[in-house]
Amino acid sequence: MRVAEAEVKQLAESAIAQDARAGARLITLIESGASDLYPALSTLYAAGGHARIVGVTGPPGAGKSTLVDQLIAYYRAANLRVAVLAVDPSSPKSGGAVLGDRFRMSQHYSDAGVFIRSMANRGALGGLARSTPDALVVLDAMGWDIVLLETVGVGQSEIDIMRHAGAVLVLQTSHSGDALQSVKAGLLEIADIFVVNRASEPDAQRTVRALREMVHVDAERRGEAAWPVSVCETEALTGEGIAALAASIERRFTYLTDNPKARAQLRHMQVRVHMEAIAAGIVAARLTDRGGAGAPGSDVVADVAARRRDLYATARALVGGDD
Repeated sequence: MRVAEAEVKQLAESAIAQDARAGARLITLIESGASDLYPALSTLYAAGGHARIVGVTGPPGAGKSTLVDQLIAYYRAANLRVAVLAVDPSSPKSGGAVLGDRFRMSQHYSDAGVFIRSMANRGALGGLARSTPDALVVLDAMGWDIVLLETVGVGQSEIDIMRHAGAVLVLQTSHSGDALQSVKAGLLEIADIFVVNRASEPDAQRTVRALREMVHVDAERRGEAAWPVSVCETEALTGEGIAALAASIERRFTYLTDNPKARAQLRHMQVRVHMEAIAAGIVAARLTDRGGAGAPGSDVVADVAARRRDLYATARALVGGDD
């Protein structure tokens, strides 16, 4: 899919001017795999760098969408502009996003200070969609104060959230075994803040105690300079605990501001992952004849498969390395 250069340039300029429709159109083009978007994305990237990206992940049924809805209300009461990028499972029929509980945020749809967008993960592992990083570039350039990034769910492979957010919230419920699952899934390496939702339910305090004990042990291992992972209790349906959670999120971003080394390490990792994704996308486009004039195309694959060309030299050539 090709889009006129003038149209893409205009969309980028309008998005930077906080035009929500232009931003939505750009995200649609990104999802569709439209070519020739790199100049616009470069312009948008240069205009960004200010949004606070908060990741929200956790097992299905933990209340992620309800919690996000409450965070939107909290931040809007503080007169902050909020964008939500919610990654949903793909429909087995259309391939589009299965909206799930997105209707819980419907009260904010008419608010010009809120932007809500669902994105299908299209079978990608990691809890996010392949187009998520570029969509975040668009939202960042649009000047949203807070970007809430909600994942499909959480499992042993769904760790991409930490590669894109400055603060990662991992929701847990009071159900037996959740705390043990946290260790199994390695979530201590992902979470900046644990959130035990539905904290009034039976066994919730047991989950809270187990998480705090694990966090304490992990803090001793990592040392005093490391971010002190916190455990918050919420009732997302009523909004109880949301103010305290927002305060923990604020402390996380203050920590990054006050610790340039930690901030630089996080940003370095995030940029590296994004660059790797861009490079992989360019190579994939070339291998499917979508890289423009002179693209190697699928005939190269056929030559390598028939061993008429060397696998390693050809791969290096695709990324600009030596033949």
